[in-house]
Amino acid sequence: QVQFQESGGGLAQAGGSLTLTCAASGSVYDTAAMGWYRQAPGKQRELVAAITRGTATRYAQAVEGRFTISRPNSKDVIYLQMHELKPEDTAVYYCVSARLGAYYSNEIEYWGQGTQVTVSS
Repeated sequence: QVQFQESGGGLAQAGGSLTLTCAASGSVYDTAAMGWYRQAPGKQRELVAAITRGTATRYAQAVEGRFTISRPNSKDVIYLQMHELKPEDTAVYYCVSARLGAYYSNEIEYWGQGTQVTVSS
C-alpha cells in the first residue's frame, strides 16, 4: 500500500504558474514510478507526467514544454512545475505510483486523493 501527501493545488490565472508536490510512503517497489494524472469535469482521467526512480520521464503532449516533473535524488517526493497555465489545465490532479512493470504496461496501481487546480482566463 502507498500513501500520498499532495500539496500545491489552487487557483492561478492563465499564463501563470503553480507547483504541485507529492510525497509517497510505501515500498520501494511500489513507488518505482511516480507521476500525476488529471481529470477535468466530464472527461476521463489522463496522464500528465510521470517519472521513474531512474528519472526517465513521460509527458502528455498537451503539457510538453510547459510542465516539468522532477524527482530529486530519486527519492519518493516528486514535483510538477506547471508554467504557462491554460484554462484547459483546470482539473483534479492525482499523484500516482506503480511498480515498474505495471507502469510500462500503463497500469497505475496506487492513487492519491487529488488536488484541485483551477486556471482562470
